[in-house]
Amino acid sequence: MKQQTKSALFGILFIAILSVAAWFIAEIPAVKALSFSSLIVGILLGMVYANLTCLPRPVGEQAHVPASWGAGMKICSKTLLRTGIVLYGFRLTFQDIVAVGLPAVVIDIIVVAVTIFLGIWLGKLLKMDKETTLLTATGSAICGAAAVLGAEAVVKPESHKTAVAVSTVVIFGTIAMFLY
Repeated sequence: MKQQTKSALFGILFIAILSVAAWFIAEIPAVKALSFSSLIVGILLGMVYANLTCLPRPVGEQAHVPASWGAGMKICSKTLLRTGIVLYGFRLTFQDIVAVGLPAVVIDIIVVAVTIFLGIWLGKLLKMDKETTLLTATGSAICGAAAVLGAEAVVKPESHKTAVAVSTVVIFGTIAMFLY
């Protein structure tokens, strides 16, 4: 097996282990009593891990995970996440849409449109670049980081702009989840 493939598999395995750990932790009765889903637990695990691995290190020693694992982690954050979003969307049927009724669909469309336009307006007001503004507004209006990554394929921004948009949406979404 090539070293690159092996490293990519380590990145995928790392993400899988964190995901399974989040799922199991979310099933602990005390965590369930706090109404923490596996998503919130996963976010907290990531925050704890990132902060523990950012402690001062000897010069030249890498933080977080080996850079060679990045390819596997990218597969998880791009390909698998997008595939999961599409598969999750298959759960929604036209009968489900009809069941909620036309008024609810119209309200959803209005809320999404207003949120996107408000986000774009705020981005202009804050003098943000157009790509980051559009990605952040899309993520805020639709479904968070997954929407940012979906829109990334259309907007085609530089990778750091996507990272800023995902971070912004995740940070404010996480705060909103805890407040809720």
